[in-house]
Amino acid sequence: MSPIRFLAAGLVAVVAATPAMAQTCMRPADKAAFDVRALQSQLMVAALLCKQDEQYNTFVRSYQGQLSSAWEGMSTYYRRANGNTGVRVRDNFVTELANVQQMDSGRQGTAFCANVASLFTAAMAAPKTTEGLAQLAVANGLSNPHGRSECSATTPAASSAPEKPERRTAIRRVSTNTR
Repeated sequence: MSPIRFLAAGLVAVVAATPAMAQTCMRPADKAAFDVRALQSQLMVAALLCKQDEQYNTFVRSYQGQLSSAWEGMSTYYRRANGNTGVRVRDNFVTELANVQQMDSGRQGTAFCANVASLFTAAMAAPKTTEGLAQLAVANGLSNPHGRSECSATTPAASSAPEKPERRTAIRRVSTNTR
């Protein structure tokens, strides 16, 4: 391939990818949903490894609405960013997040359970809002490594609903000529 064709192909790829990149930036609500999931995942890992099932179940029952809202927010984000493969990509991410958090618990060793015990207490005292749980996650260094940039004021994010084609009314020409 000639250098000019190679450069042209690269330019076409960048231009074609620009709308996709703009569509997948994270809105503040998207980031909050990911942060809540990071908190829930950390508490789930703690429940399994530290035998804190009762604390985890109490947390889930108390914050069921906020956790469901965050899950739906993540699902909406992945559908917007990945189309038909969004659910699979979301599920892969959630699994990888839990795996990363479990590996981190291994690095902390026996201190892990002591470190997360206070997280359960803080979680139960958090405001019963998605934003409150997200702030707790960020304050405890649990923000998600989602790898997406946040939308800026000048970066348009795609709407969660697919864009509908413009509907045009047919114009009928009427002859003004008399015979």
